Amino acid sequence: METESEPYVRLATLRQLHRVVAELNTARSLADTLQTVVDGIVVGLGYELACVNLVRPDGDLVVAAFAGDPAAEALITGRVGSRTSWERRLAMGENWDGLRFIPHTEGWVLMEDDVPQWHTEGPEPRFEDEWHPEDRLYAPMYAAGGELLGVISVDRPRNGRRPGAWGREALQMYAFQAAIAISNARLRANMQRALVRLEREQQALRASEESFRQAFEYAPSGMAIAEMGGDQHGRLLRTNDALCRLLGRPASVLRRYSFSDLVHPEDIGTLLRTSAEGGRAELRLGRRDGTYVWVSLRNSVVADAADGPRFLLTHVEDIEERKRHELQLAHRASHDSLTGLPNSAELRSRLGARLCRRPQSVRATAVEALDAAFEGREGHAVYGGHEVRVGPGAGGAGEHGFQSDGSDPRPGTGTGTGAGAGGDPFAFPGVPAARTDGPYDHHVHTVAPATDIDDGTKGLAVLFCDLDGFKSINDRFGHHTGDAVLIEVARRLTTGVRDGDTVARLGGDEFVVLADGLGAADAADLAVRLRNAIIPPIRVDGRAVRVGASFGIGWASCGMSADEVLRSADQRMYIEKRSRSKAHRRAG
Repeated sequence: METESEPYVRLATLRQLHRVVAELNTARSLADTLQTVVDGIVVGLGYELACVNLVRPDGDLVVAAFAGDPAAEALITGRVGSRTSWERRLAMGENWDGLRFIPHTEGWVLMEDDVPQWHTEGPEPRFEDEWHPEDRLYAPMYAAGGELLGVISVDRPRNGRRPGAWGREALQMYAFQAAIAISNARLRANMQRALVRLEREQQALRASEESFRQAFEYAPSGMAIAEMGGDQHGRLLRTNDALCRLLGRPASVLRRYSFSDLVHPEDIGTLLRTSAEGGRAELRLGRRDGTYVWVSLRNSVVADAADGPRFLLTHVEDIEERKRHELQLAHRASHDSLTGLPNSAELRSRLGARLCRRPQSVRATAVEALDAAFEGREGHAVYGGHEVRVGPGAGGAGEHGFQSDGSDPRPGTGTGTGAGAGGDPFAFPGVPAARTDGPYDHHVHTVAPATDIDDGTKGLAVLFCDLDGFKSINDRFGHHTGDAVLIEVARRLTTGVRDGDTVARLGGDEFVVLADGLGAADAADLAVRLRNAIIPPIRVDGRAVRVGASFGIGWASCGMSADEVLRSADQRMYIEKRSRSKAHRRAG
């Protein structure tokens, strides 16, 4: 067939080559394509044995298809040869226009490498171009970019001769077409795998969406999806049944709102901080009936796609019971269990919140400071618990006590440095208020009347109350009666004060009243009214008992601690108790 003087042989070979190449394009899978390649060599190119060594992803070559000898096929199919050994084979031997022929005279060098091979037996060649059983002929297959796809290995030509120029060209052409077919088969296989993977991903996505829908719609707690960013930030796009039930509004109505429309006005700042980039907060949401419910709100930022719009997935949990329980625990910790009044710790907390530790120093009396002001000298005084600077340079006042811009610095004018201008709540007439250039500028200082005589000063009065005759009631009638008396006294004290005042129980039969904005006469009148409210008989189990009360009036001012204020009022109470005879205590 290689005889160039026989054109009809070439034509027959070309027809055969065309037929086997056409078969390559009918295979459906990569495995079918590889088997079609080796079958075409045996059927159409005149070799008895052929195999395809396919390059694996790791670079080594595996025997992927074999044709011509079932025994040899079972022996080497699936075996792997290293890339190094194959490169060595393809680099040695004779180059036949892209083919590699290694004659039997050189083949002994390859007997120890790891390339899978079969051995055929036969006599020594009798003439020059006769095929020897240990001759090797390889046809490398390359992709369009020059990448090695695999190697076709053939053996035992049917005519017993080494292929001539025409046979070599036919094998080379076939290897080229086989490389195209294998590349196409791989592409189809990759596409099929991608389609299968895409279908699986779509199925998983549909399953995930269905799972999300089920979890969203039927979650026992509230769920919502809200817009993120832009003018419509926070607008509700979707809500579940649990949230609709919690807020008493249908989903169609909730879509008209954003969370900022539903949140309690005091919690709007918390909501804005939470919804900026996701987070957690506890706040109150409004119900349809106008009430509010405490919820734990958790935001998560989600996106439809990698570069798609982002949304807020909001989980809303009803924590009304927990909040109520927390408030009850906080109330128990800060209030007396018997009377329900604030306890000692809460009293000290409220009192301490009004006081600061502003340093004080006595430079001169108020009269001396005024004399200095009238004489044109600058001086300092402590009045009402505050250091006062007077004189020409005090508070920027001019010669006549007015500011340099013409404003009146006196209290009540709304333009000076007194209480009317947002300064200290008390300023001595004609004297600039205490300096506020220190670290306490933000604090409205608590002041106290200078004496027990009402001079117009309003301060925080602390009335220390101790019951008279309570111990005898406790000893005579028992703790049950004593507790009932304490409860009734607490009620009468609470009824006798203003809404903003504090009535606390220190323990035993001691009570304290905090009343702000009182003068000395006001505090004395309050003590009398409260004592008169306590004196009337108290009926317990059909029995009438009576107790009296002794009151000591103290005044809170900055620079004092809460304990110092209470101790001062307590001392005044004992002075007042000792000043009254025992017989007159219950009568007030």
